[in-house]
Amino acid sequence: MLSLNVIPSPSVTFVKPNHQPSVNAFSVFHPYPLTRIHSHKNFHCFRVTSRLHEAGSRSSVSTKFHGFPRGIPLRSTSRIQDSITNLSLVNKPFAKPSGFSAKSRFQIVKAASDVNPEGESAAPNPKAKSLKLALVFGFWYFQNIVFNIYNKKALNIFPFPWLLASFQLFVGSVWMLALWSLKLQKCPKISKSFIVALLGPALFHTIGHISACVSFSKVAVSFTHVIKSAEPVFSVAFSSFVGDKYPVQVWLSILPIVFGCSLAAVTEVSFNVQGLWGAMISNVGFVLRNIYSKRSLQNFKEVDGLNLYGWITIISLLYLFPVAIVVEGSQWIPGYYRAIEAIGKPSTFYIWVLLSGLFYHLYNQSSYQALDEISPLTFSVGNTMKRVVVIVSSILVFRNPVRPLNALGSAVAILGTFLYSQATAAKKAKKDDGEKSS
Repeated sequence: MLSLNVIPSPSVTFVKPNHQPSVNAFSVFHPYPLTRIHSHKNFHCFRVTSRLHEAGSRSSVSTKFHGFPRGIPLRSTSRIQDSITNLSLVNKPFAKPSGFSAKSRFQIVKAASDVNPEGESAAPNPKAKSLKLALVFGFWYFQNIVFNIYNKKALNIFPFPWLLASFQLFVGSVWMLALWSLKLQKCPKISKSFIVALLGPALFHTIGHISACVSFSKVAVSFTHVIKSAEPVFSVAFSSFVGDKYPVQVWLSILPIVFGCSLAAVTEVSFNVQGLWGAMISNVGFVLRNIYSKRSLQNFKEVDGLNLYGWITIISLLYLFPVAIVVEGSQWIPGYYRAIEAIGKPSTFYIWVLLSGLFYHLYNQSSYQALDEISPLTFSVGNTMKRVVVIVSSILVFRNPVRPLNALGSAVAILGTFLYSQATAAKKAKKDDGEKSS
């Protein structure tokens, strides 16, 4: 609200002009009560009021002149407030007998006419939005493919998933600390309660990450991702256990997931029990991470997804690395020499390990950024298609043999994941509509 405040002074008098200003009858008898004056004194103050009203104002402007202790409320539009300020009405409200010169009134009306009548900025270019969305998905898919390829290459010659998983968390931790230190990413305010709330999600994230790495070290990348596509099954099961309810469509959508994963497992050429269980436990870990995060981090919604993932990564590293030393620490040095002997050039091995760690964090970072840009439904569909792209690319790179029934089972499982994303999105939309109507 713009206020024109003039400090009253006993020595100030208003000089009657030489000419007789004409009275605007429309402004005197205007039907809106906010343009009525409380007194007929100081005629020129009233004329200022009428002229401002004629300028087409909509929001209230209050003027305080001597003789009007409560001020005169006016409806002045916010569209011309800057123009009024530029005309120095506050400093010189009575420079002219009538308050405003003809030129000033013309400038006010012109400023009001130049404003978009809707008061809104132009709509974003749909082509630019589509291009941005394509880039987000492109980076997300590319980074995921690079991670899976070089992670598998490193594990083929250095089969120590606990150390490699720890290194990947280490790279992510260093990356986030660098972003915060260089102020490229705003660091969230850290409190004891925030760290305590992160302990549970970080623990389940650690379980999910190391279990996936163990699976990658035992079986083909494509098989691990087919089994990981069964994550919705565990999500529905555990969420129902804690009280969430799902419609029949959601329960029906998980049936093709179970069937497809089972068919892919029994026909997998590189089948390994440890690889199967690693992928299954990874699903459990990530589902519990999501469920626990919703319950323990409700009071920290001001922390965005990228910062939240950064702190989860740091705490997960503190969880994982000590256990990794106990589990396989004694085998790292002999395993390193065998890896160098197998590959020939140490620099190649270093590049593979570094790329696996860097792109592990980058693809997770891109997934959070993609979730900020698109709806949850689009994200779920994109995540489903991401698994298809990763499975196909890994088969092409590593030339894994695929049986027809194995391909059929993988396709059915992926289709079930897609149907699940559609069903859960419909459930969420119905719930939101119910909340709005209530």
